[in-house]
Amino acid sequence: MSKVVRIGGASGFWGDSSVGAPQLVKSGGVDYLVFDYLAELTMSILAAARAKDPALGYATDFVGVTMKAILEEVVAQGIRVISNAGGVNPQACAQAISALAAEQGLRVKIAVVRGDDVMPLVPGLREEGVTEMQSGAALPDRLLTANAYLGALPVKQALDAGAQIVVTGRCVDSAVTLGALMHEFGWDARDYDRLAAGSLAGHIIECGCQATGGLHTDWEAVPDWAHIGYPVIECHADGSFVATKPPGTGGLVSTAVIAEQMLYEIGDPRRYLLPDVTCDFSAVTVEQLGEHRVRVQGARGLAPGPCYKVSSTYVDGFRCSAQLTIVGIDAARKARRTGEAILERTGELFRQQGLAGYSRTLIEVLGSEQGNFGPQARTADVREAVLRVAVMHPQKAALELFAREIAPAGTSWSPGTTGADGRPRPSPAIKQFAFLLEKQRIAPQVVIGDQLLPVTVPTGQAAVPVPVRPEPVEGSTDSPQTAMVEVPLIRVAWARSGDKGDSSNIGVIARRAEWLPLLREQLTEQRVAGWLAHLVQGSVTRFDLPGIHAMNFLCTRALDGGGMASLRNDPLGKGMGQILLSIPVRVPAGWLATG
Repeated sequence: MSKVVRIGGASGFWGDSSVGAPQLVKSGGVDYLVFDYLAELTMSILAAARAKDPALGYATDFVGVTMKAILEEVVAQGIRVISNAGGVNPQACAQAISALAAEQGLRVKIAVVRGDDVMPLVPGLREEGVTEMQSGAALPDRLLTANAYLGALPVKQALDAGAQIVVTGRCVDSAVTLGALMHEFGWDARDYDRLAAGSLAGHIIECGCQATGGLHTDWEAVPDWAHIGYPVIECHADGSFVATKPPGTGGLVSTAVIAEQMLYEIGDPRRYLLPDVTCDFSAVTVEQLGEHRVRVQGARGLAPGPCYKVSSTYVDGFRCSAQLTIVGIDAARKARRTGEAILERTGELFRQQGLAGYSRTLIEVLGSEQGNFGPQARTADVREAVLRVAVMHPQKAALELFAREIAPAGTSWSPGTTGADGRPRPSPAIKQFAFLLEKQRIAPQVVIGDQLLPVTVPTGQAAVPVPVRPEPVEGSTDSPQTAMVEVPLIRVAWARSGDKGDSSNIGVIARRAEWLPLLREQLTEQRVAGWLAHLVQGSVTRFDLPGIHAMNFLCTRALDGGGMASLRNDPLGKGMGQILLSIPVRVPAGWLATG
């Protein structure tokens, strides 16, 4: 039989459940465990920890909780572990694992991938006039972190050298999977179709349970949330793979679930840019092979571009948010008036004390639908609502004053005011600054004990060509004589949304392939932009994925800055897919009879 490599996705972020890794070790039958820990904000948190203690700067839970629970069995089964839990101090993370192994009487070969930290280059880059990728802004005066997204080649080299555990700093989320597959199957750095397929495999499992029913549109069809299975991919040398999960676990692995995760945060599916390969997922197909088994194939690859993406962080003043619950008739209007009064009062206090005004403010009335659904809101007359007031200011002292003026609302203004849960705390407003850096300016290395292995990364590639926009996908629709009914999009499609900086990515999949042409006719860029106009300040671009009968909408300037730069309750756009699923579409009445 042909070789099959089984890889389990044990973590989607720092803070994911501790049950994933033990479950996969016990029941997953895996050859590899891969972990993703690093969001942009996480790097700045880890940098602050390292500044206080040089022995920190990594995801301590990875060692003290996860590896402590599974290391003995990992060694016994010969499972190999790859994780970016190293953060800004992967060497310290490796040393902590080594100490844990010694404590448990185990011997394990640990490799460290380093070279992603580009802070030493920052002064020169500032002189060169480096600018932010999307906004064109100049490099901030003082950065907290600056790390390049490394690719899979360092991981492959560490495995080639015999490491059982590989610890990296910043790398592309999917690289921990692709590196394992390049090692196992001997894929060349220019075998772009297979590299794209391996990157897709990593992309499917990089968010943990999102590949096994988590966040699925049809959430009621997903059984046993408490015991949901973590994803396993069974990979073949040609790049095809089967997505599944450990037997006896909860969750759901279906073509719809995998299609939703495939579309998650990819932007243009024909040009998903990674350091090892430029991926084209537009012709990928998914096939249900049996219960909780979905085959994925058809990814194509092109040469990567000449640069790494660098994610840096910096402090831009301070931020604070506060919440109160308002109960009773006209709750939403009472909540908004309360928020306005808080901002007016604190603004006057700032002036009295010689403080500048707020940098930014936002009032949201959660439960009224006003923030998320805008003009389509249907519950402005709710009888309970949560007031959320979020603010930014250059000085921490100003926001400490703001924090003191939240609780007085409980006795001063609206009847039915409750829910003050202590005084909110101001915190630094940490923002992201992304830019490109030529690959030849970075020298990744693998460290195993006293051995230092340089990593050869192909450089000097040409810029990735922008694809020609294809002609609209043709298809037959029902004749005008067919009886039509209006339904919310969720009746005939699945969707999932996510973020990339200040852009929101919304993938929409027709529930049946033959329904796609009619949905395309109605879900134009202009109509989607209009439906989301209260949230999206930039453009809306639609991309087609005929292989999974889907569309992907990329919405720019959609998240109020995105991440920590955003004041919204949903700064990552997690709810935008749900908002789009409420848009009305006209479909033949016969569609509904098919279920």
